[in-house]
Amino acid sequence: MRRPVALRLQAALGTLALAAAAGVVLTMPEAAAAAGGATGYATQNGGTTGGAGGQTVRATTGTAIHQALCGRADSSTPITIEVEGTINHGNTTKVSGDSCSTAADKIELKQVSNITIVGVGGGAVFDQLGIHIRESSNIVIQNVTVRNVKKSGSPTSNGGDAIGMESDVRNVWVDHTTLEASGGESEGYDGLFDMKDNTQYVTLSYSTLRNSGRGGLIGSSESDRSNGYVTFHHNLYENIDSRAPLLRGGIAHMYNNHYKSLNESGINSRAGAKAKVDSNYFEDSKDVLGTFYTDQAGAWQVSGNIFDNVTWSEPGEDNNPAGPDPRSTTTVSVPYSFTLDDASCVPSVVSATAGANKGLKVSDGSCTPQSPDPTDPTDPDPTDPDPTDPTDPDPTDPPSGTNLSVGAGADGSSKASGTSFGNVRDGDLGTYWSPAGTTGSISVKWSSATTVAKINIREAAGSEGTVGSYRVIDHGTGAVLASGSGAGVIGFSPVSLEKITFEITGASGTPRIAEFETYAG
Repeated sequence: MRRPVALRLQAALGTLALAAAAGVVLTMPEAAAAAGGATGYATQNGGTTGGAGGQTVRATTGTAIHQALCGRADSSTPITIEVEGTINHGNTTKVSGDSCSTAADKIELKQVSNITIVGVGGGAVFDQLGIHIRESSNIVIQNVTVRNVKKSGSPTSNGGDAIGMESDVRNVWVDHTTLEASGGESEGYDGLFDMKDNTQYVTLSYSTLRNSGRGGLIGSSESDRSNGYVTFHHNLYENIDSRAPLLRGGIAHMYNNHYKSLNESGINSRAGAKAKVDSNYFEDSKDVLGTFYTDQAGAWQVSGNIFDNVTWSEPGEDNNPAGPDPRSTTTVSVPYSFTLDDASCVPSVVSATAGANKGLKVSDGSCTPQSPDPTDPTDPDPTDPDPTDPTDPDPTDPPSGTNLSVGAGADGSSKASGTSFGNVRDGDLGTYWSPAGTTGSISVKWSSATTVAKINIREAAGSEGTVGSYRVIDHGTGAVLASGSGAGVIGFSPVSLEKITFEITGASGTPRIAEFETYAG
């Protein structure tokens, strides 16, 4: 496995004149912020670059951050917002505009894309003020501290989450941050890093999470299983009661993290979730891995971890700890390259790199922290193909061979009344599946790995042309095999998988999928 290269984002020169009623936004004469290159699942689905290539501005208040968002040409215009000083309720107000949707009680990133928020200078502290990401994509948050965000008491912000994501969020990279509270739910705090309601392709790296009852969750309930493809690496979890993280129905990869003083439980894989747990260091903690507080089991793959003074509870109806001798209960493949530090040096490496104001230092797998590489990621590597390049369906090239979907299983997102997931693999064009709306996903699955290189999406009579934009996803790894628009035949490089998903991200009405055919070639 090759080393993921740490890259420095260079923002384009530009001017941005904004009136700051309750703060200051300074036009920057040159790009000054290093933002590094995304790692883990944030590199998938087209990658995560934030505001690279856009203008760079400086903000010293929450109002100024909102003004920077609202002053763009549109909601997807790239921007890097360099933050210095303390951002709090006293200097944060709601700002209105066509390119933003902000609020007074939080930093609101709603229905926006292509944004970097990075701490500079003497540091950036979001004090009792959370960061909320909703219906947004391609977001980078780096080198900031978010502390003491409350859901009860005074003042309240963001439901008590330091950083929270919900509702169709894609591609978020949070790096070199410090997320902390001063107690648990009884003191008014909630999660430090929460993801729910269809949040995918997220990486949390080189960050410190501490002094909280809840580290974070992926999925708000046992039925909220549309989240996942999340990577956690080189983070410090310290003095956390539980949820480090809690994972429901998704896939997560945890490697080279230092878990210290997990008081009640740690990685809680449940409700069908899968956790890949590689070369972490668990210290002075209890029940660091397993399924806890539910009878809906999850699974895990373990390799190279160190358990130092870890205690384990007895198994029970709602309690299935992985220890005292943790063994893998599943296998998990990831679609990206990564390099592991040996677990024995994780405490020292994480101590030198994790958290805000650590110089953005990273690891190269040699147990020695490194400074970021100043390479400009806006100069793409022509040898690194983009997995999301559209592969438009060609209805004139019908597939040949056996339709592998017949006899396979099927599931998906919420379905319209009177339809069934199984209708897409029954060979009958007279039956169909419809999502409960204009977007949704349908999957075909097998009990063992099956090679697929082509699919044929056949719409029901009378609904031809309804499907708009789509993605084809290897459910097991999160890799995007193809994307484009319109139903029909879609080809891609042969891949061995157990579940393939056709995700409809845009449509001109309610789609009706009569058949989801799969072929080996």
